[in-house]
Amino acid sequence: MTNTSSPDHSLFERPIFEDPEARALSRVGVVDVGSNSVRLVVFDGAARSPAYFYNEKIMCALGAGIAETGKLNPTGRARALAAIARFAAVAKTMRVYGLTAVATAAVREATDGPDFCAEVLAQTGVNIHVIDGSEEARLSAQGVLTGWPGAYGLICDIGGASMELAEINDGEVGKRVTSSLGPLKLRDLKGGKKGRRSFINDTLDDLYQQMGNQRNRLFLVGGSWRAIARIDMERRGYPLKVLHEYRMTATTVRDTARYIQENDLDELRSRCGISSSRMDLVPLAIEVLKGVLRRFKPHDIAISSYGIREGVLYEQMSDHIRQRDPLIEACRFMEAKDARIPGFGKALYKFVFPLFKSAKADRLRLIKAACLLHDVSWRAHPDYRAETVFDSTTRANLGGLKHSERLFLGLSLLHRYRNKAEGTRFEDLAHLLSDKERHDAEVIGKAIRFGAMLWQQDSNNMGTLKYYPKKGALNLRLPTSTGALYGEVAESRFNSLCNTLGATPSVTVKD
Repeated sequence: MTNTSSPDHSLFERPIFEDPEARALSRVGVVDVGSNSVRLVVFDGAARSPAYFYNEKIMCALGAGIAETGKLNPTGRARALAAIARFAAVAKTMRVYGLTAVATAAVREATDGPDFCAEVLAQTGVNIHVIDGSEEARLSAQGVLTGWPGAYGLICDIGGASMELAEINDGEVGKRVTSSLGPLKLRDLKGGKKGRRSFINDTLDDLYQQMGNQRNRLFLVGGSWRAIARIDMERRGYPLKVLHEYRMTATTVRDTARYIQENDLDELRSRCGISSSRMDLVPLAIEVLKGVLRRFKPHDIAISSYGIREGVLYEQMSDHIRQRDPLIEACRFMEAKDARIPGFGKALYKFVFPLFKSAKADRLRLIKAACLLHDVSWRAHPDYRAETVFDSTTRANLGGLKHSERLFLGLSLLHRYRNKAEGTRFEDLAHLLSDKERHDAEVIGKAIRFGAMLWQQDSNNMGTLKYYPKKGALNLRLPTSTGALYGEVAESRFNSLCNTLGATPSVTVKD
């Protein structure tokens, strides 16, 4: 990404939630009838970066035993029907009408799948769309694009009874295939471990022939992959417990596979917060993952919390909504909802921009996000605002953020309320950022901390900063009408910013 010489760039387009098209997507309900689980998600807020207004999952195991009987698991079927009836009632309470329901491998393969869908429609009014494997792969890929616009690589979505692959390049979905490599299917295979390994290898050989070389990033979608990532975090002692955009390598996956073999599964499940029904499938899923890595040799691996449900929402977006930045749109929405002076983030960004003229676009994006979020935690007690905003930012449902970027943004906002990070929860995560990144985040936070002192109705009258890095000087120019705002606290914050920059401060007040 290239740098920009002006603070008035594309990040300042009109907030997407003001668009009538986006408002039509402000609350969308999706029911995902999978082979292992049935889930209701209601998305709310900025359409480009959906918030999870409601999220409920029932582990039904509809696909258990389907390889032997050809039918949906009877117990799972009854539980799924009850779950969907509940979801329909919950959605009605939330005034979400016209639920979009999709069913995947188990329902499409079972001989009684059509009968199940008819029963659901008759008893709940929910019309289930049974999608084929290619469509499932496409929707999962679109879910990944919800979080990573313009992403490239291979999507690997594992469910209970199937596994789909799809390639994405420049934000477009390309080739896609489906397979029977779901752990519920593998559990029912005959021939033991040897037969299972042969089946996995033969299937992956066929998938490789269809997909060709895919050595870019591998995006992992699905509950079994997320469970493996949780165990990988536990093994490594990784401190930031956010699954979305968590990174692994082929080496760490192999190490985690050994770790799973060496540990008691019940004890490991308890430590990692994984359900027993999910944990039963993890040893089978990691066999598949190791095979995928051997065949496709991706250069890195990223966990995606976004998948088919987000792909259904993405399907309903227009192209111009899809092109917007999910991080910035989420921050805009949070500012409009929670800040004391919505809209001031734009003026604040313009004010601090002279400090960062040489920054690249990806850094300016984080600075803009910090400016938009600088006041959303004002309701917290003053003694805890710094840690409140740090915790909420590092754990928030924000798309388009690497873990290092998430932490950088959180640290910037921590410094918006506090000069020093010592003695905060950041210390446990500090090693995830370089010394320069920690310093840059401190500069951003202190610049915002000072700029927030210059609030007024006419945001164009805040004053201007002139930064001379080679001379080591920072000049603040204030119009006479704003001079009264530069009191003792403002002066102290300005000097703190200059001290962090290593710059000599000067202040000019004149029209």
